[in-house]
Amino acid sequence: MAYEKPLPQPNADTRPFWDGCKEHQLRFQKCRDCGHVRWPPSIICPRCYSSEVEWMVASGEGKVYTFVVYHYAYHKAFENDLPYITAIVELEEGPHILTNIVGCSSDEVRCDMPVKVAWEDVTEEFSLPKFKPAQND
Repeated sequence: MAYEKPLPQPNADTRPFWDGCKEHQLRFQKCRDCGHVRWPPSIICPRCYSSEVEWMVASGEGKVYTFVVYHYAYHKAFENDLPYITAIVELEEGPHILTNIVGCSSDEVRCDMPVKVAWEDVTEEFSLPKFKPAQND
């Protein structure tokens, strides 16, 4: 069966991130001058304005910064997932990423809950980073 949910539309800036996801790696830009790790990618560092950048692989560990539980599907393809949890996860390396929390019920999620990446291979081209409670192995 074909994947029916919306998929990312990578561009030149985000392609390294999505290529990393395909390999089950979270890749982010890191400033070579000040060390700031950033998401989304940009041509200059928002802290020191340097254009010197490298891509690094993050640990995939972090904590829930904030979250919401959806009880209504705003896109038909998500109806069978209700209720589902959308969250902003603060990674250990600093960036915040919008994602879903999986592997637990909505009443178990809390801010500052430790989480780690859980990959969902949805097509041959895309693996989506989702996060699950760190204690659920």
